[in-house]
Amino acid sequence: MQHLSLPDGRTLEYLVEGPSSAIPLVLHHGTPSGTVRYAPVFDAALAGGFRVVQASRPGYATSTPHPGRRVADVAADTAALLDALGAPTFVTVGWSGGGPHALACAALLPTRCRAAATIAAVAPYDAEGLDWLDGMGEENVAEFSAAVAGPESLDAFLAAAAAPLKSVAAADMIEALGDLISEVDKRALVDGGLAEYLAASFRAAVSTGIAGWREDDLAFARDWGFSPADVRAPVSLWQGDQDRMVPFAHGRWLAAHLPSADVHLVPGEGHLSLIANFGTIVGHLRTETFGSA
Repeated sequence: MQHLSLPDGRTLEYLVEGPSSAIPLVLHHGTPSGTVRYAPVFDAALAGGFRVVQASRPGYATSTPHPGRRVADVAADTAALLDALGAPTFVTVGWSGGGPHALACAALLPTRCRAAATIAAVAPYDAEGLDWLDGMGEENVAEFSAAVAGPESLDAFLAAAAAPLKSVAAADMIEALGDLISEVDKRALVDGGLAEYLAASFRAAVSTGIAGWREDDLAFARDWGFSPADVRAPVSLWQGDQDRMVPFAHGRWLAAHLPSADVHLVPGEGHLSLIANFGTIVGHLRTETFGSA
């Protein structure tokens, strides 16, 4: 793990892997999470010819908290990290809570971002025509209801939710995720090391407290600081209809409001199972970056 000193004095924890000559593929992790290497994702990106870059958002693991941050603020942190790596351009992927952050980078770094992808990304909380909580598992309904109620209510919720995650193990994941996972996601947890990755990412997320999780939730529940309509880079959007963390309606809303989305609304897939498509997603990014040849 490496650390970058940002212009405002904060520290950003990050991981980079692959040749320095390759275009970075910037991964934005979910909520809550931290920078943990998930082999199927990293290996697919590396095999696709990219250099993998992932940072823990402020407040997660050893990245300095940034109270009051908006989703849009990730663009400046990403630009600083790319500058430090000597990378003029990049592509980006965001999974779940990382999806809006990938879109922020595409919208706000338009001359640098060549393509983006979202996997089960949440839509804006104030999205017109979208019942944001409808279809979410009961744990997410409680969490985001607390976020809307304000920081004090959210802190109380997250303190209780984070306690078991500090030592969560792979074998605990189905129970830990409770009403948030569908049957297809339960099956995904027993294959390919996904449960081990999620357990490790949850432990990393809360290893230094709940600041990152809190700021993510509050950022989702307020204005993002940009509109999906601002994204001009090619976007590959992926959403399953068995998702209980980020309901299918979020994917449909984003598909209708991203100007250049290549839309994959996938029947039978959930929130976790969808990540098995990562090799195909990398292929889309390669085509947008290097052409079909």
